[in-house]
Amino acid sequence: MTGNRQTSWAFADAYVAEDEVLRWARDRAREAGLRSVSPGTGAALRMLAASVDAKAVAEIGTGTGVSGIHLLHGMRPDGVLTTVDPEPEHQQFARQAFRACGFASNRARFIPGRALDVLPRLADAGYDLVFCDGDRLEFLDYLAESLRLLRPGGLVVFEGVFANGRTVDSGPQPTEVIRIRELLRAVRESQELVPSLLPVGDGLLCAVKR
Repeated sequence: MTGNRQTSWAFADAYVAEDEVLRWARDRAREAGLRSVSPGTGAALRMLAASVDAKAVAEIGTGTGVSGIHLLHGMRPDGVLTTVDPEPEHQQFARQAFRACGFASNRARFIPGRALDVLPRLADAGYDLVFCDGDRLEFLDYLAESLRLLRPGGLVVFEGVFANGRTVDSGPQPTEVIRIRELLRAVRESQELVPSLLPVGDGLLCAVKR
């Protein structure tokens, strides 16, 4: 990548400024050893939620609330974010961050647990957007659940599909990278989806359900 392109990429990633609460949530994620979405990815999530006028969003992987804050900012004022994470203590940080942003407590529904145990309990065609930032080994399973959860015209979004450049590396790769490649192929070839791969953060795979 040329220097100019790297500079442009950095400019794009920082284009939408983040406030003190988001920086606090990022610090908590760093202390817990968690990945958080980049500022550019967060801005994209905010825009995508707004583009579908999202009232109901499901998030796989609460973390400390960075992505959730962006999603809530993009959603309708009466929208509800249902966020799933296996670590309740991480969700406590997210709850605190949402409150500091001024979001009412009824704007977010926190469900602790493994995503593949929780998702089957959520309503068919009840969601405008599903954001997947959980276990990459389970991405294909998340896709299957998302197709059931989304209304026609809804969006499914996967974070981290570049896997720090390993997805396009020709050398031997770990199982999680192989699963990401399978996901990319499945989304591209699906007759139910209209896909796009956005080069923000560590790669954002987006698709609209027909």
